[in-house]
Amino acid sequence: MSKKKNPGTLCVQGGWTPKKGEPRVLPIYQSTTFKYDNSEQMARLFDLKDSGYFYTRLQNPTNDAVADKIACLEGGVGAMLTSSGQAANFFAVLNLCEAGDHFITSNNIYGGTYNLFGVTMKKMGIDCTFVDPEQSDEEIEKAFRPNTKCFFGETISNPGGHIFDIERFAEMAHRHGVPLIVDNTFATPVNCRPFEWGADIVTHSTTKYMDGHATAVGGCIVDSGSFDWAAHADKFPGLCAPDDSYHGLAYAEAFGKMAYLTKATAQLMRDLGSIQSPQNAFLLNLGLETLHLRMKRHCENAQQVAEFLKNHPQVAWVNYAGLPDNKHHHLAKKYLPQGGCGVIAFGLKGNRDEAIRFMDNLKMICIVTHVADARTCVLHPASHTHRQLSEEQLREAGIAPDLIRLSVGIEDVEDIIEDIQQAMESIS
Repeated sequence: MSKKKNPGTLCVQGGWTPKKGEPRVLPIYQSTTFKYDNSEQMARLFDLKDSGYFYTRLQNPTNDAVADKIACLEGGVGAMLTSSGQAANFFAVLNLCEAGDHFITSNNIYGGTYNLFGVTMKKMGIDCTFVDPEQSDEEIEKAFRPNTKCFFGETISNPGGHIFDIERFAEMAHRHGVPLIVDNTFATPVNCRPFEWGADIVTHSTTKYMDGHATAVGGCIVDSGSFDWAAHADKFPGLCAPDDSYHGLAYAEAFGKMAYLTKATAQLMRDLGSIQSPQNAFLLNLGLETLHLRMKRHCENAQQVAEFLKNHPQVAWVNYAGLPDNKHHHLAKKYLPQGGCGVIAFGLKGNRDEAIRFMDNLKMICIVTHVADARTCVLHPASHTHRQLSEEQLREAGIAPDLIRLSVGIEDVEDIIEDIQQAMESIS
């Protein structure tokens, strides 16, 4: 039996193993459709009786190779690429919920996901309860209902930088017979593998560190294969009861550990079509090949920048779990011993205008609607990514009006700090 490969090796070589005479580099299968010799072969694919490629909206060789690499990195049984991280989170929950159902999420999540869960999915008849993960188990467990289908959280919250206690919430979710879904975008599987702490499903915005260069929007859903859907058949009829659109096929019975992903592909991707393009999957794979190197540099740089900010007289507060006095430092040591990510949340002394002036005076660091790529960038969530939220919703999501999200890149850290320093001096 061959030894399990280490993360760095999987980043470089996972997913694509060429045979004699095949391309060493993963090819782009830029084709919408695939040829078969007779009608019966195609019919068996449409009935899910055979596996293979027939239409890129459902599966594509380039996409599958990259999804397999991410599944290997996370330690899952399989994965599915989506057109964006938003699509990944939407599909991950919708694969379990339908109108009349309910799910629970941490309130410390990305603003776009907050809107998706609290507004858009509510219009679809799927209710969501936001909970403060700092509350006691007793308080949070009051949110569970008979129709609750899953619990959701982010390993490292965007933009606040809060660390999600994966093991605690996995145990809580399992006590109520539902899976835990964890968005692992900021940590990446290089720094945290949520399945090892009890999570059942992992999502990613591959647009961020996985791509790493701000070139391709994408998402991914990974299944651990560990949740026993059949043991909770009454709660998950979509996975355990016959599917009329596939001649009465029941996913849990027919596909076992691959039931969740098969349903997500055969139903949701078939009907909603949020597929990642093969070109974007190819670009994502190039980013993945250096993920293990870049994450180390991101974390090293961010630690130094966080320490600089903490000691700066114009800075009111800093939230970075790598700082020893941070309230989540103990969780970071448990779940992220090699480092968390490059994203720092901090606030300046003064009002919101001070934050805006600071950002406008940066020279090398750019204001962009992005985070977690090779270049250092900055954003004011209350004015930008989270501006659709009310003041009350901002507070519920842990977004202070003065919060500045600094995404520390992989440049020389001295130059990053110098730019921050000169911008501080310009508003003093």
